[in-house]
Amino acid sequence: MSGLSISRRGLLTGLSVLGASAAIGACGAKTGSDRTSTAGAKADTSGDTVRVGLLNSLSGTMAISEVTVHNALLLAVKEINADGGVLGKKLDPVSQDGASDWPTFAEKAEALITGDKVAATFGCWTSASRKAVKPVFERHRSLLFYPVQYEGLEQSPYIFYTGATTNQQIVPALDYLRKKGLTRLYLVGSDYVFPRTANKIIRAYAKGNGMRVLGEDYAPLGSTEFSTIVNKVKESGADAVFNTLNGDSNVAFFKEYKSSGLSAKALPVLSVSIAEEEVKSIGAPYLEGQLTAWNYYQTTPGAANTAFVEAYQAAYGKDKPTSDPMEAAYLSVHLWKAMVEKAGSFDVAKVKAAADGITFDAPEGTTTVDGATQHVHKTARIGRIGADGLITEVWSSGGPIKPDPYLKGYDWASGLS
Repeated sequence: MSGLSISRRGLLTGLSVLGASAAIGACGAKTGSDRTSTAGAKADTSGDTVRVGLLNSLSGTMAISEVTVHNALLLAVKEINADGGVLGKKLDPVSQDGASDWPTFAEKAEALITGDKVAATFGCWTSASRKAVKPVFERHRSLLFYPVQYEGLEQSPYIFYTGATTNQQIVPALDYLRKKGLTRLYLVGSDYVFPRTANKIIRAYAKGNGMRVLGEDYAPLGSTEFSTIVNKVKESGADAVFNTLNGDSNVAFFKEYKSSGLSAKALPVLSVSIAEEEVKSIGAPYLEGQLTAWNYYQTTPGAANTAFVEAYQAAYGKDKPTSDPMEAAYLSVHLWKAMVEKAGSFDVAKVKAAADGITFDAPEGTTTVDGATQHVHKTARIGRIGADGLITEVWSSGGPIKPDPYLKGYDWASGLS
């Protein structure tokens, strides 16, 4: 499979998988409701080590983002092992490559659970990959820790979401644009579940908050042709672009954006899937001044983040940046450790029961698990990309926001779920 495209077989099969899993999500399966019929796969915890699964795209169009998440997971495992492991057992990480292909993610999840008998799995990036593996984890009653911001409108009894849900990223980003007077938006995204659902939410927000969406375009994951979309953006009369492109499509988009004469000053782009690693891959000159919405930046102040950045760069190179999904992945392993130790067991039911209220002094700040939703409280941050490739916070929510994946607290969102 090319690094810039997804096979036709993978895309078609993935759509089929997504259709089935979307039906599960549409039923509103909440945390604690268990509709599976199997007894669940049993993790092997009999020896001195316990296997944990790392499920990331190490190849394909999403590798630009996911390889570094994989590295952050390994760093967390290394730190935990150096501190004595979990319940006296060292962690043995088993890596599987989802290869930016959603059916492959499902196959690899099955292999980790039933073949490698892992105690928990950490990974996935795109919502398409998460939707593909969701029924696998639910069928086997095995835990997935998902580290990336996503579109919300989902809960699963066997997924912990350590990245932002909608009210912790997209809604604060829209609030920020509106308060800056940037009320006419153009939506650009990759053609799969996260951007389409996110844009549905953005349209509902705009309708309820005096904003307008002047255009909405999608490109296949891995697409490198953006001249038509950029020209439409340029002629739209928009005040800002809300960008939900994923993977290395962002490289082509921002290069075309700059070559067309557009700039952050003239028409800012706010991105929700571009972090420090992607900035480095795209090139800071193409992104200087543009905005991002996340919960963590490499520049986030605090002793925990200083230690995290130093440890990561010591392991992978002084020139390697850290990013929000990396931090949320790193956080997820430490949260799981705390849950297991509170439960006094690797048993999934006991770990889930112990989750509520678990806290960790994370690089992003103190994070707390909300047991009812299996999401975490997170601080929203808007950042501006600098000439040095780093992102500097220009606004924050001032403290952690309680997760609201179904946007129940917003009148304008009624009917979305």
